[in-house]
Amino acid sequence: MPIELDDTDVAVLKSLMDDGRKSFRAISREIKVSTPTVKSRYERLVNIGLTKAVEPEIDLSKVNREKKNQFFGEQIVKRLQKQKKHFHVKVEKNMKLKIQCEYCGGLINGKPKVLEFANFQRFFCCVSCKNNYREKHAGRIESIVEQYREAIKD
Repeated sequence: MPIELDDTDVAVLKSLMDDGRKSFRAISREIKVSTPTVKSRYERLVNIGLTKAVEPEIDLSKVNREKKNQFFGEQIVKRLQKQKKHFHVKVEKNMKLKIQCEYCGGLINGKPKVLEFANFQRFFCCVSCKNNYREKHAGRIESIVEQYREAIKD
């Protein structure tokens, strides 16, 4: 379990758990760090797989019964009805995270080897897996980096 959450990671997560609609700027003001720090911490938490999604919690009681299926579709309504209403995780400083190697899928013990490109980070158990991943996905990585550079220019 090589990655530990620090105070800033915990504060960002707690703020988003409180209200997932908050902007990075609002979170930065709340926890007294810069907006780029909040953005980079959020991206890191997504990249390591701890944060899977920030989704709306839809209150079906607010939707007209006859119109639910029309607005959302029958499949989505069934999924929303089965959804857990409250799911809270206690997030603490020094919380250790298990992460898997992006290439071989094995659990990473010790400090991970990190491949950074554009605004992504990929984590590996060893240099060999990191190099094999880079070689296997070279075209995709290059394309992402080019798109990222174009987006920054605009």
